[in-house]
Amino acid sequence: MNDDLVKHLDLVNQVAAEYLKGSDASQISKDLVIPRQKVLNLLNDWRSMVSNNQAIHARAKEALAGADQHYSSLIKKTYEVIDAADSTANLTAKTTAIKLIADIESKRLEMLQKAGLLDNKEIAEQIIEMERKQEVLMKILKEVASKHPEVREEIMRRLSEIQTEVVIIDSDTD
Repeated sequence: MNDDLVKHLDLVNQVAAEYLKGSDASQISKDLVIPRQKVLNLLNDWRSMVSNNQAIHARAKEALAGADQHYSSLIKKTYEVIDAADSTANLTAKTTAIKLIADIESKRLEMLQKAGLLDNKEIAEQIIEMERKQEVLMKILKEVASKHPEVREEIMRRLSEIQTEVVIIDSDTD
């Protein structure tokens, strides 16, 4: 094999490995000291090679299915934490777990989108569902904060970490 081809394939593998770790083209460019445009070209080469290789495609599907299953398992465990927090009145743990569920769902969608498994219609449906869940979670947090003023400030602080819009929680109880 030609030395230039071997070097090119090694570079493609390095770039792809960084990309799969979650780095974007700019970060890969900085880390590997390669011009950003070359990183983009190498990623395109990698995608082309992967899409034309049935064995890699099958392994990728298995890996995605496994990761998706793992995300579902994490969400299930987090709901168990919420149930335990409810039974012990640990509102801080409950708030943290609710935020964790939103984060996990977001990561799952990002993974599926990066893999190209979600088309625009599916992405829109997933976003709508995520927004619905977020509204439910916000309602729960508002109810907890209004019923338990001792944790209101903690909830507000945590919400400010994930939201840019202003959330008003009534301190009046019904």
